[in-house]
Amino acid sequence: MPEISVIVPVYRAEAFLRKCTESILSQTFSDLELLLVEDGSPDGSGALCDQIAREDSRVRVFHKENGGVSSARNLGMAQARGTYLAFADADDWLPPDAMELLHAALTREGADSAGGSHRKVEMDGRSLVEAGAMPKGVYGPEAIRRGIVDRLLGERLGQPGQVLNGFVWRFLFSRELIQTHGLTFSGAYLEDELFLLEYFCCAQKLVMVDESVYYYLQNPVSVTRRYLPDYLDTFRQFMEAKEKVAARYGLGENLPLWRENSNWSGLLIAIGNEFAASNPASMREKRRRVQEICARPEMAAAIRAIHPQGMGRNKQMVANLVRRKQFRLLALLYRMKNRG
Repeated sequence: MPEISVIVPVYRAEAFLRKCTESILSQTFSDLELLLVEDGSPDGSGALCDQIAREDSRVRVFHKENGGVSSARNLGMAQARGTYLAFADADDWLPPDAMELLHAALTREGADSAGGSHRKVEMDGRSLVEAGAMPKGVYGPEAIRRGIVDRLLGERLGQPGQVLNGFVWRFLFSRELIQTHGLTFSGAYLEDELFLLEYFCCAQKLVMVDESVYYYLQNPVSVTRRYLPDYLDTFRQFMEAKEKVAARYGLGENLPLWRENSNWSGLLIAIGNEFAASNPASMREKRRRVQEICARPEMAAAIRAIHPQGMGRNKQMVANLVRRKQFRLLALLYRMKNRG
């Protein structure tokens, strides 16, 4: 059985998949398998997956009807044979020694999880390192709770780099721990954040390394860059699931405003989504929709309870305008942004 299973959901990835899979199969740590889960992709991704599998016996391919990234990852986890699991997106890639670094640190410290930093890569090749979830070191349950769980639960506002992103692809996970606690992915958006939140409620020992273990391409056609007409329903389902995790593990006692904090974060995403250039609605309709969203009871309660401070320049400006109910000016700023 392989030591590590790397799971890659594949959808509309024909242009990127070779680079991703080659970076995995050429790892200096070779005791791994690669699971390609082709999620009903309408392009040639499925045939390319099969071709890659014919070239390397460590590759297994699963074809399924389109169901989204969560269902693809869940299928991969169900089929994985490795002691540890890693995830990658099909338009990203790994440094050659990523799995070796994480596995060596994990086994050296007797941990059940390992993580590192990553590089954000622009389409023109420019890149920037984003720090890992925690500094280099070894952490037990209480430190994990403070450093990861609490931040994912209710510290969703702040400077870029301070807010913990729910990226699953910069960790090595214990398959036994996942199976023991019945952990799965759910939802079409923010599914990483929920999975990490629950996983690290269960983890007993985490080791962090300084090195970057992943290259994250800022792909303009990624789902996180497109207009999502059903975003509010998706976010509502996310918050319901988050409530269940909080209740199950007794979270939030030291974060009494975690719901308001999370809703503010979701509101800022919703506003950016409504004003997205790819949203075909008129600017007047976009502004009306944003006003309606801000008036929803859970969002209005968040606006009253928290005055966000210290965020990035653009988000801070949006938050300030929302609190002052200056929606015409907000729409004007987004119009200028989209023209730029």
